[in-house]
Amino acid sequence: MDHTEVSDKLRGENIGKTLVEHAVNHARKNDLKVIPLCPFAKSVIERDESLQDVLK
Repeated sequence: MDHTEVSDKLRGENIGKTLVEHAVNHARKNDLKVIPLCPFAKSVIERDESLQDVLK
């Protein structure tokens, strides 16, 4: 994950976190590993242990 972006209109509605969660679920379904280069995605994954199984 190199970049996540949410419209200014949607900020504060957990859309960014939902985006990261969907990316993690996609990785799981496709047996992929994730390298979170995006600082936001990295912080979301680091704070939620249940998302860390896809880390490379």
